[in-house]
Amino acid sequence: MAWRLRTLLLVNLCVSSPAMYAQGSSAPVMVSSSNALPEAPTVQESHTPEKVSPAPSSPHQTKRILGVVPNFRSVSADSKLPPDTPKDKMLTGLEDSFDYSSFVFVGMEAGVYYGLDSTPEFHRGFVSFGRYYWHAFVDNADEDIWVESIFPVALRQDSRYYTLGRGSKLKRVGYALSRTLVTRSDGGREVFNSSEVLGAGVASGISSLYYPTANRTVGSIGNLWLTNVLIDGGTFVFKEFWPDLNDSVFHQKE
Repeated sequence: MAWRLRTLLLVNLCVSSPAMYAQGSSAPVMVSSSNALPEAPTVQESHTPEKVSPAPSSPHQTKRILGVVPNFRSVSADSKLPPDTPKDKMLTGLEDSFDYSSFVFVGMEAGVYYGLDSTPEFHRGFVSFGRYYWHAFVDNADEDIWVESIFPVALRQDSRYYTLGRGSKLKRVGYALSRTLVTRSDGGREVFNSSEVLGAGVASGISSLYYPTANRTVGSIGNLWLTNVLIDGGTFVFKEFWPDLNDSVFHQKE
């Protein structure tokens, strides 16, 4: 009981008026609240947490474009990720090569080549289209695995595309195109993109081995090499602006 009384007295002393002692008196007396000095106004604390509006997040990359096209290698702007493991790099190339969508787009690509009669030695007809199809499929898988898997593992380079996401459109286009020549090492430094350049070159050389003899010239291999690099550069440009397009037009969340 005694400790409760002392506690109540202490609370009373803390919350009562500061004028607690009458002048000329040797003993403390309580002064009427009507004669007490006015206390400074206090702000009443609210126990309801303030609602803070979250900062608007910048558009982010999605794993697939329009829910179909693989976009596994794209990294959202300002994201910091650990280095890919060799296993991750190998899986990335295989996923891009053998994703279900690859079979559809290879068919479209083969249809274009067939329509243009780009390789007359394949002749015409259903069997001819099959030849265009498997050549296009192997071409794509060959480059994906060299550029995204084998060389990145061997050279310790990061094959992912890191979105810039800021600055003028011209600056972002220039940045995206430059990624064909510049990439990150596993340690995070910017280095020459040997994986892209050498990978596309090796894939072009291998491609010539299963095409007709007319496609095995240095000029044909060089043209295919340059074409592969330019196509990858155009792909990087699209990936750079995909988050903005997705956010403003498609509103795709995942």
